Amino acid sequence: MPSEPSTSGIVTDENSGERHIPESVRADGTTRKAIKIRPGYRPPEDVEIYKNRTAESFRNRGKGGVVGAEGLKEQKQETAAASAASNKNAKRREARKKAKSTTTADDNTPEDTSSAKAEEVVDPEVEKEKKARNLKKKLKQAKELKSKKEGGESLLPEQIAKVIKINELVRELEALGFDADGEPKSTAPKSDDAPAATKEG
Repeated sequence: MPSEPSTSGIVTDENSGERHIPESVRADGTTRKAIKIRPGYRPPEDVEIYKNRTAESFRNRGKGGVVGAEGLKEQKQETAAASAASNKNAKRREARKKAKSTTTADDNTPEDTSSAKAEEVVDPEVEKEKKARNLKKKLKQAKELKSKKEGGESLLPEQIAKVIKINELVRELEALGFDADGEPKSTAPKSDDAPAATKEG
């Protein structure tokens, strides 16, 4: 009694153990002869393909969800509401909305205006210091490039433009109340106080 055919069509005779492909009829009506298969031969169609689960999951990574994630979705929703980062982000969003509404609305509460004024009072000093630091850094780079140029090195056009701007950077620093080295002017208030004292006396 023959066994069921494999994917390649090979049938094994259970009594004798011989393997063969049985006779079949072609589309034009002629018959194919039965083909004997030598012992131990496995055609490529019958060889089981090795399936690496890791490689398979990597190939299918965008097609399906994460294994075991369905049970975690419910937990994530609960923890997401309570996580510190989400709370912080929610507070930021609310603060932005409040800031937009206070700038667009004509009516401001006294608390909002006092906090906004406090921020405005601090900002000019901080901005002034930041700008001075930035200008000081640019001035330092420009002076270094100038010394390189005087040393005989060739400079790129962008570097030459920086060297040209040295005087402009110094003027901007002086306008902010800093000297050419980027230090706050401490001598200017004393000279202002001295004439004031002479005028009074």
